[in-house]
Amino acid sequence: MSRRNTPSGSPRREHGTPSRWDQYWALLVAKRIPQQAQRWYVTHVQDFLDAVQPNSLKDLSREEITGYLQQTSSQGKWQDWQFRQVVDALQLLLVDLAGVKAAQLVDWDYWREAGAVLPADHPTIAREQVPEARLADPKFAASAEVFPVLTSLARTLRTKQYSIRTEQTYVDWGHRFLRYCKGKPVETLGPVEVDAFLTHLAVECSVAPSTQSVALNALVFLFNEVLGRPLDGLKFSRAKRRERVPVVLTRAEVEHLLGCMEGTYGLIAGLLYGTGMRLLEGLRLRVGDLDFGHESIVVRNGKGDKDRVVPLPKRYRSPLVEHLEEVEALHRADLAAGAGTVYLPYALARKYPNAPREWIWQYVFPSVQLSRELR
Repeated sequence: MSRRNTPSGSPRREHGTPSRWDQYWALLVAKRIPQQAQRWYVTHVQDFLDAVQPNSLKDLSREEITGYLQQTSSQGKWQDWQFRQVVDALQLLLVDLAGVKAAQLVDWDYWREAGAVLPADHPTIAREQVPEARLADPKFAASAEVFPVLTSLARTLRTKQYSIRTEQTYVDWGHRFLRYCKGKPVETLGPVEVDAFLTHLAVECSVAPSTQSVALNALVFLFNEVLGRPLDGLKFSRAKRRERVPVVLTRAEVEHLLGCMEGTYGLIAGLLYGTGMRLLEGLRLRVGDLDFGHESIVVRNGKGDKDRVVPLPKRYRSPLVEHLEEVEALHRADLAAGAGTVYLPYALARKYPNAPREWIWQYVFPSVQLSRELR
């Protein structure tokens, strides 16, 4: 593919053979890329070709490709959808069109997903928001009448150290219950309204028994801990529980599944399976939580705000070491650019001002894009 060819015109052909640009345009059409986005795909490819010259595509290494993606993502000028567009454009060029061997080793899904910006209510960062901030979000649409009740519910859950998942679930069920009561004064609500709501879930909404049980737990907490009026004598219709046979993968099926996953996602999946960690526990791991000497991992702030130690799978020791070398190089580059800080819990950043930049506190699986601190 020639450099800086004019996208709107056809480049020179030799012996009637379509040029690489023609082939790329045809590929965009075949992949059903919207016409208004096609010129941006070409622009992204041109920028990449300029950055890697004078190397030819076939001589590119995996490190050169991922290095370009890392440099592009750290510039801070891209929105999440724009960065994903860059990733898509390069994957179409290098994998689908040119068949570059090194590009087939790139974890394109990782880079594509890394372009996504976490929403404010994502469990990874939601705890750093005060409850009022989330409830005031227009997407939540909490009315002025129920806002104080839901705020008190969220604050009580946080004071009692419930997980952010539980906080979000209980507040959402509290909100749905208060909306179902159609503006009745909160002080008049009691077992009758709760019975009606839970019966409505089972009969009209046909929810699963587990869903109805979660709603019940949320309302019991709301009335006991926030409103100070325990629920007695509930007589709601319970959703029917059906016995289900669990689906259990064989050892060979698990090995095949993990073998189909590569790169960072494959490493995460292997660690989750080998240690029994929950998804967010794995994603929140910090460098200091890994103990290679004792072949163990410390899982902090797990369910119930408890810590525990799990074994480090031997087969993932070497891949994890290699992964950390790449992450440390990324961290050094961030520090050189004036970034490289990380969130610390319990106001530790105020007590130890330099700690957010120290290697031991960095995330094992960081995003490829820089993010702004919540203020």
